[in-house]
Amino acid sequence: MKPALTCRGGWSIAVVAAPVLLVGLLVALGLSGCGGTTGAAGSSAAPVLTHSPGVAPKVTFIELGADKCIPCREMRPVMDAIAREFGDQVDVVFYDVWKDDAPAKQYGIQFIPTQVFLDDKGVEFHRHTGFYAQEKIEALLLERGLEKVATP
Repeated sequence: MKPALTCRGGWSIAVVAAPVLLVGLLVALGLSGCGGTTGAAGSSAAPVLTHSPGVAPKVTFIELGADKCIPCREMRPVMDAIAREFGDQVDVVFYDVWKDDAPAKQYGIQFIPTQVFLDDKGVEFHRHTGFYAQEKIEALLLERGLEKVATP
């Protein structure tokens, strides 16, 4: 049996995702009674690009996590700071693998959050699982020859 994607906080995707899937099914069938609309705002189908169009980043920082995973949520300010501090040199991409597990399969992850770093050719050069401190990511990027363009 294939292991479920697990949050480093110990929650299994099956335990957390089952109620979410049930609510999603009810909304899709129009049985929720909420009267709200649904949209693609929270979808992880397409990555959110943080660099300027037409500018090739030197590094792509991929965060594979979930909006409902506590350690993953703790990575949000780190991702924002890295995008701000390194500007167009880094493309920060977030995938919610509980909403769409295709990126988890693509990168072969078993735990979230997992950070994958790709060079400008798309070749993975570093991977980390769990919360990743901003200072350590900054050191990794500086070691790769990137320069800070803004201060925190």
